[in-house]
Amino acid sequence: MATRCYGSPPPGLDPGELQGQLIVIEGADGSGRSTQIRVLREWLEGEGHAVVDFGLRRSTLVSAELSKAKAGNILGHLTRSLFYATDFMDQMENVIVPALRAGFVVLCDRYIYTLMARDVVRGARHDWAESLYSIAIVPDAVFYLRVSPQVLIERTFQKAPTLDYWESGMDLGLAPSMFESFIKYQRLVQREFARMQERYGFRVVDGNRSERAVAYELKRGIGALLDGRAAAAQGGAAG
Repeated sequence: MATRCYGSPPPGLDPGELQGQLIVIEGADGSGRSTQIRVLREWLEGEGHAVVDFGLRRSTLVSAELSKAKAGNILGHLTRSLFYATDFMDQMENVIVPALRAGFVVLCDRYIYTLMARDVVRGARHDWAESLYSIAIVPDAVFYLRVSPQVLIERTFQKAPTLDYWESGMDLGLAPSMFESFIKYQRLVQREFARMQERYGFRVVDGNRSERAVAYELKRGIGALLDGRAAAAQGGAAG
């Protein structure tokens, strides 16, 4: 179970009382992340677990305003960072913590790692980004779906006729065309995830494979985690 935060926990939170599991699926748009969240939720509920979803830009406090601010393609880097941090903190307080207290499995469709990677690529210092999210709860497991930029582009065009301005890093001036900028931006983000993988120890999953192959690996990893937690709880009760 999640028993600690990366830094000091927020006021009123005793991490030791969180009885649920916090499982994070990370990956860029087009990595198959949201599809896997849906598959995992159906599987976990079929196994008898109560499940809650978490995702970026779902806060009732600021998500609508954040979407409006992004629509104009003029949002500054610091303002953007603080917008997303507010969205995350609000959901942590009102979605993640209550669900973990109640013993739910919380499936996160991205977490603080995407937010920190985006901030660092846009010029933020590592220590600043880590401090901003220091009250975040440490997940029980993090799986990063790593997909090549070329495959990401192919999958994106299967769903939409154009690339996203922000997911292409067009605000950074990396290249004159959105296509070139997308490739360069995604490589920068992946480089940052490689650094974070060493620091935070999450599991890298080859997302270039089929949905079924990725789902099998995720289920195997999550199943082992939940089985281990259940065995530990039974052992503690017996003792």
